[in-house]
Order: sequence, then C-alpha cells, then structure tokens
Amino acid sequence: MSTKWTMITGASEGLGVEFARLAAAEGRDLILVARQVQKLERLADELRARHNVAIEVLPTDLSDPKAVEALWRRAEMRRHIDVLVNNAGLGYNGPFTGSEFNREMSSIMVNVTGLTILMKRAVAHMTRQGGGHILNVGSTAGFMPGPNMAVYHATKAYVLSLTEAVAEELRDSPVTVTVLCPGATATNFIKDAQMEDIALLKALPVASAKRVAKAGWTAMKKGKRIRVTGLLNKFFAVSPRFAPRALTTRITALFMK
Repeated sequence: MSTKWTMITGASEGLGVEFARLAAAEGRDLILVARQVQKLERLADELRARHNVAIEVLPTDLSDPKAVEALWRRAEMRRHIDVLVNNAGLGYNGPFTGSEFNREMSSIMVNVTGLTILMKRAVAHMTRQGGGHILNVGSTAGFMPGPNMAVYHATKAYVLSLTEAVAEELRDSPVTVTVLCPGATATNFIKDAQMEDIALLKALPVASAKRVAKAGWTAMKKGKRIRVTGLLNKFFAVSPRFAPRALTTRITALFMK
C-alpha cells in the first residue's frame, strides 16, 4: 500500500494541473478528479512519463453529493491518502436576479457541499492513518461580500471559515488544514464564470496558475492555515477589517462590474 497518495479535484486544468505536477515531481502517486476524462487522461499520461508515478483517474460530477461519497469510498480503498487538494470550484459573474440559477446552485454544491464531504472524510481517514494535509482552494473573494458574484463570494467565505475552524480543532493532531486565497488567476475559470470584461481584471495583474499553486503547496506542507498570494491581494484581504463593511461592499461591486 502506497503511503504517498495525493487526491486532487478539479485536476483537468488550471490550478489543478499545476498541483498535480508539483505532487508528481515529488514522487507522489495521484488520484485525479474532474468531469473531463480526456483532459485527465492526457495529464496522467504526461505525469507517468515524466515521473514514473502511479495515477488513477476518477471522473466525477462533484455537484452530486452521492457521487462525491462514492468517489471517496473508491479513492481510499486500500490506500493512505495523506494529501487532499480541494481545488474544484465553480462561479458565475452576474446579478443575483439573473437567469443562472442552476449555475449558482451547482456552485454551492461543488464549492461548499462537495468540498465539505471530502474534507470530512479525509480528516477521519488521515487521523486513522497517522496524519496528512488538506489544502482547500479559497479566494480573496472569501474576505468580502461580492455584488455581481454574490453566491461565489459567499461560498468562498464558507471555505475560509470552515478551514480556520477545523484547523483550530486539529491544532494538536497530525492533520493540517490550509486555505489558499489567490486573487485573479490565469485559468479557464475567468471565461467559464463570464468574468472577461469585469473592471477587476483591467485594473489588477492576473497571477500565473503555476506560481499560485506553488505558493499554496508550500503553505500546505508547512501546515499554515491561510495563504493569500500577492501583495495587492493581501491588502484586499485585510482591508475589510478597517473599512466600513458597506464601503467595502460598494468598492467590490465596482470591481466586479
């Protein structure tokens, strides 16, 4: 039984691909999860050829709680998963009164429900097995309300709060929980969430997925609770503590238009 299995959700593109490359470069065996099986298989072939690691591809719809439970049961079978990267995430840019109800409900199921199920199962599994690391991919969006992306910001606030709370519960255990909070990152999420024309992307630099993933991976291995990437993003993360909440919300609305 391998003691070095890493499970990564949203592994078909963007940050997920970069996390997988980092893990494989360390000789870690991989469980790659996403809906797009062809992209997962191409990545698996690349990493097997470069690093000679074992990889299992498990295509899963993470918006379906029953599918997420089945995923975990299959993934942990005869394995010690000592790293879980909850990277999968959905979002939608547009007014709350818009027509993307199904998209927003899927965002809640993936960003909140699916993440929570996997985290819950992983904590119990890692505790039994003697330790491990969980990395939840949040966002600077989690530090403030987000008009025009209200549901996404709310889900990332949940991820931030959940991670901090559980990390404190596990303070004296061999299991650590880290939340990575990047700002805008060069991935397909921007296009999928219909964010290409928002003011934020015109005003601020967009970070590379490779750099953001490396920062999160390093923070996870050190057992840090929160990692915000980029100086401007750190400013945005702390500013709600000092500015009136209504003002912060108004400013965020302007950036998200």
